[in-house]
Amino acid sequence: MSLTLYSHPFSSYCQKVLTALWENDTPFTYRHLEDAGAADERAALWPFGRFPVLTDNGAMIAESTIIIEHLDIYHPGPVPLVPADREAALEVRFMDRFFDTYVMSEMQKPVFEAIKGDTASKDEALKAAAVALDTAYAWLEDRMADRTWAAGEAFSMADCAAAPSLFYADWVHQIGPQFPTLRAYRSRLLARPSFARAVEEARPYRSYFPLGAPDRD
Repeated sequence: MSLTLYSHPFSSYCQKVLTALWENDTPFTYRHLEDAGAADERAALWPFGRFPVLTDNGAMIAESTIIIEHLDIYHPGPVPLVPADREAALEVRFMDRFFDTYVMSEMQKPVFEAIKGDTASKDEALKAAAVALDTAYAWLEDRMADRTWAAGEAFSMADCAAAPSLFYADWVHQIGPQFPTLRAYRSRLLARPSFARAVEEARPYRSYFPLGAPDRD
């Protein structure tokens, strides 16, 4: 098999790539980073301590967005994850970056502080995350008012980014009732078979979430 993914099921960026792979039933070898030797193999390929990492017939591809772009070019499936139309593709790439930068990254800040064990820093980070995430939620509520998926009516790479971003962000700072469009979108993502599989495969690792995983998902 040509594709090998070094990944952990609880990682948000890994879930982003796993959703893309499962969306198109793309065959790949899954090197779970808790399997013997997998972490060392990943470090030899990409020594920066980050994952997921994909290999394709020996070629190394890193960073979740680039991995999905690579899959869309070299291993396309029935669901195009980046549109051929350049204007539509620009919107997909913009929304992908939005979710990674303004939702995923902001969600992770209090998580990292909680891992460090400094309660005061964690509490400050939670307050800052609430402000940042509410700003992102409000922007998304308006942006997605007439859309089914992140960049329009077709599921895309942007939704692969949105799914874990909103899944975990809601755990850090819940998407409030003042954002009904965004709450409905998150529910659609959770019902999508490709992401639902990612959520289920990560379920045994919920104790890893340092802020405490809620029971609602």
